[in-house]
Amino acid sequence: MNVSADNYLGLQGLEEEGRALHELAAELFPLNRSITGKGLRDTLRRLGRELPFTLHELPTGTEVLDWTVPDEWNIREAWIKGPDGRRVVDFAESNLHVVGYSEPVHCRLSLEALQSHLHSLPEQPELIPWKTSLYRRDWGFCLRHPDREALAEGEYEVFIDSSLEAGSLSYGEILIPGRREEEILFSAHCCHPSLANDNLSGLVVLRRLAELLGQAERRFSYCFVFAPGTIGAITWIARNRERLARVRMGLVVAGVGDRGHLHYKRSRHPESELDRLMERTLAQSGQGFHMLPFTPDGYDERQYGSPGIDLEVGRLSRTPWGSYPEYHTSGDNLSFLAPESLAGSLAVLASLVERLESAVYYRNLRPEGEPQLGRRGLYAALGGHRDPDRREAAMRWLLNLSDGRHSRGDIARASGFDAEFLGEVAGTLIEHQLLSEEG
Repeated sequence: MNVSADNYLGLQGLEEEGRALHELAAELFPLNRSITGKGLRDTLRRLGRELPFTLHELPTGTEVLDWTVPDEWNIREAWIKGPDGRRVVDFAESNLHVVGYSEPVHCRLSLEALQSHLHSLPEQPELIPWKTSLYRRDWGFCLRHPDREALAEGEYEVFIDSSLEAGSLSYGEILIPGRREEEILFSAHCCHPSLANDNLSGLVVLRRLAELLGQAERRFSYCFVFAPGTIGAITWIARNRERLARVRMGLVVAGVGDRGHLHYKRSRHPESELDRLMERTLAQSGQGFHMLPFTPDGYDERQYGSPGIDLEVGRLSRTPWGSYPEYHTSGDNLSFLAPESLAGSLAVLASLVERLESAVYYRNLRPEGEPQLGRRGLYAALGGHRDPDRREAAMRWLLNLSDGRHSRGDIARASGFDAEFLGEVAGTLIEHQLLSEEG
């Protein structure tokens, strides 16, 4: 764990943090989450307990950018009874057994007719797949492939006690103000049932980060968004257009609890401040990592980074989505979620925040063209030094990159000058009111 991050945010030991994160994930695991409904609402309320949390509700039919809030879906009971009257599939055993957003149904049908509503994985026979039909009315069940193959010929009774009716879309938000109004955005999706890594890992890690930040001194403000995938992030954007200019950077956090190496997907902005910070944070984390290029797919970074929104948002994961066999199956369970991976991911995020909070930033107070150094006596002021050319070059680097988004460390790496020397030269520019240090 990064020592300075440990001091700054007061993290407990990795083992203790990992155990607590895993326990919260276990508490949330049974809840039947979807993009709307009681399970989602209950999850959000638990995440927000004892934090400055706001639960937002948008009514069905509300237009959000190019989307419309759908009917709310809730389910109480669902099963299939075989020809002998025995339940062969039961929602009470796993909420993955029912296709998400299944409409209500109670009917009898043949095995042949039933098969078109069944989903299994012949290549992963012991796993239950997760399927959903969010924006198309349908119904279905998911089951292990051997159980499907064992279904006998005959008549089956199907029952799904669900509702699709006017309600609302829910999302949660935690805003932790700092000295500055500029916001750092953290976002996680919360719409998958009983998928521990691809859902709960990002939620529990970000919740803990928000808790720690609430106890620390902060330069920046921090906004945490817990929203259903795609439409939730789109809804947050639609409702916060006036705030977007205050978002300095952001990070989508998802799939951070498996045992793979960390993967950071770069933002849409080439060599952005966030990308530089993440690469240095990961390089010093002591954990294996990979830097991934920007692509227009993935999780909700594609909403925050869409062309008309264009926020500087990347994504932190471990094994990338879709590339591990447990992805979107019952294999993504609590035993797949590693406490040490959860804690390690939290430590990286804490280190990122500490790096951002402690960085020295300057701003050029005369950014239009090059300021006239000679009439301010700066050349003369440097004349007594043995290395005036070096100091003049350092001044030009500082004046060019002091835009409030390149830290002194960034300028040092770009220029080749050490940070201490740049700080000394910056002091001279500050004395002559050409540069200011941002708090």
